[in-house]
Amino acid sequence: MALDQQHKIIGASLVSVGSLSMAIVHPREVFKPAITLNAAAVIVAHNHPSGNPKPSHEDTALTRRLWAAGRVLGIQVLDHLIFGDRRCLSFADRGLMPSR
Repeated sequence: MALDQQHKIIGASLVSVGSLSMAIVHPREVFKPAITLNAAAVIVAHNHPSGNPKPSHEDTALTRRLWAAGRVLGIQVLDHLIFGDRRCLSFADRGLMPSR
């Protein structure tokens, strides 16, 4: 989701469709729609078909890469959400977002 300066949603984009166990996600593809929309911030999200929203090592590494890329671009990554069976994990709520 792309957000404006007041963190209101200005757009949402599907970046990747994965298989049962993985999806290819590149920061360039994540930020392309946000740049086009002149977004100030983004929230990224994906689902875990297993139903368990616990982040994998790959999820954590991706969050760090996206956060770093957003910092270079001047687009803040506010959160990374993982959806499972009737549950959602928020990296921000769990204190898992990178810091400076």
